[in-house]
Amino acid sequence: MEAVAGRFVTGEGYAFYRGPSAGVGEHRHAAYQVTAADVGEAVVVDESGACHRGAAVIVPPLVRHRMPAAAGLRTWFVEPQCAFAAVLRARCGTGVTVAGDLRGLREEDVRFAGRPSGALDPRLLAAMEALARPDVRVAAAAAEAGLSPQRLRALAVRQLGMPLARWRIWRCLTRAARALSEGRSIAEAAVDGGFADQAHFHRRLREMIGLTPAAVVPMVRRSAPRGDVHGD
Repeated sequence: MEAVAGRFVTGEGYAFYRGPSAGVGEHRHAAYQVTAADVGEAVVVDESGACHRGAAVIVPPLVRHRMPAAAGLRTWFVEPQCAFAAVLRARCGTGVTVAGDLRGLREEDVRFAGRPSGALDPRLLAAMEALARPDVRVAAAAAEAGLSPQRLRALAVRQLGMPLARWRIWRCLTRAARALSEGRSIAEAAVDGGFADQAHFHRRLREMIGLTPAAVVPMVRRSAPRGDVHGD
């Protein structure tokens, strides 16, 4: 059977995928996930085996979970420094949460709230902006922000709820996924993402998304014309 292409876009602090989903193995990622079903229910199974069903489901960062195969899903990945992440954080705490009212969430709703949250320490945001560049080390980013590396790491855990290293891997995966969606090979995407090699990309993607690069390719190949990033 021919794989059906999904629609994958990335923006400031978020990624969005609409389309069919293969069964996704257990994983945990460094972003808030909101999955909404076009019709029926979205299903997320947490680490304990509890099944969460609803028109839309929120999964916080670093919460281990898996997803059965499904069609007609819209999934947003929102990075923890974003204004919209603060809204999700207040709603779901530390566990998977059913949020049926988010079935109608639109890409533009997330896009406009994807900017950094004003509630975060500006030094942390400055360091994260530096660390978004693959060639910058934590010590250099901390120095740019006027912090020691130890204080920067502690600030990230306190305000984001995760180590900066996990967020940085997520950023690498986002760059690599964008490259795949634009038609580049898995090897080229690994380089674009800043991974040491294709095997490194494979390991990190399985760890954070539960899929291999080969499985992701047909899901993210753009069905929209080139250049039509935000329009349906």
